[in-house]
Amino acid sequence: MLTQVRPTDAIVPRPFLKWAGGKSQLLSQYEALFPTNYRNYYEPFLGGGAVFFHLRPKKSFLSDINLEIINVYRCIRDQVEEVITGLHQHYLQHGESHYYEVRSRIEDSSEWFWVGNNVERATRILYLNKTCFNGLYRENSKGSFNVPMGRYKNPSIYDPQLLRACSVQLKSSRIEPVGFEDVLRRARSSNDFVYFDPPYQPLSSTSSFTSYNRYSFTENDQIRLRDTFAKLRDRGVQVMLSNSDCEFIRDLYSDFNIHTISASRFINSQAAKRGKITEVLVTSY
Repeated sequence: MLTQVRPTDAIVPRPFLKWAGGKSQLLSQYEALFPTNYRNYYEPFLGGGAVFFHLRPKKSFLSDINLEIINVYRCIRDQVEEVITGLHQHYLQHGESHYYEVRSRIEDSSEWFWVGNNVERATRILYLNKTCFNGLYRENSKGSFNVPMGRYKNPSIYDPQLLRACSVQLKSSRIEPVGFEDVLRRARSSNDFVYFDPPYQPLSSTSSFTSYNRYSFTENDQIRLRDTFAKLRDRGVQVMLSNSDCEFIRDLYSDFNIHTISASRFINSQAAKRGKITEVLVTSY
């Protein structure tokens, strides 16, 4: 039987998803660069939400084109106890056969609003995220999750108190499945702070992981994003963006403030290429 425990001040909301490229380890370097005065927070590439949970804004608009991830956040916000119950069932059944059976259940995430139970879909993604290889979110061209099972002896599938604390933080958030340019309809003044964390520009032709779902993020998309950044800046919106440290990105954002951040690379097929790298953090202010 699950025991319901209400969130306390000691339980600090933090990312409940494992996320490749998540920002939890970089927040200490970001801290001095966050704006101090704003009313509305926007995060168009939500992913693991590390910056959102760190800042804990009173009013926020969170978005992503990944429909499954948006569904997870909505269910945590609105139906957290049902999500916890579903995750407990996955915990009891966890094993190789259960993992691959759960992975194969839904073939097309484009129909998530109309097919199946949204809580069931959310618990599926959360379970797979905690038990798959490296916590990597990846879809094939049809939108099906296709990461193999990880080699964990006793994976931590869920933390009820953390999920409840995150649910409380998300209560004041609007969560929508829209592209990054939608922020132009909403953010209009210095009262707004927008943080962009897009798929990073590859550092080389062999490091081409630019998407965690069926939609790739091309150089043209990076240019569209820069143009969106510039339009927001011209309105007085406070804008921050993270990306890879390469000539293409530095040239794109040469009219803005570029800060160099030290990071660690953990996902690479070649062990020798894992380790310390630099990234850029661009600000409009």
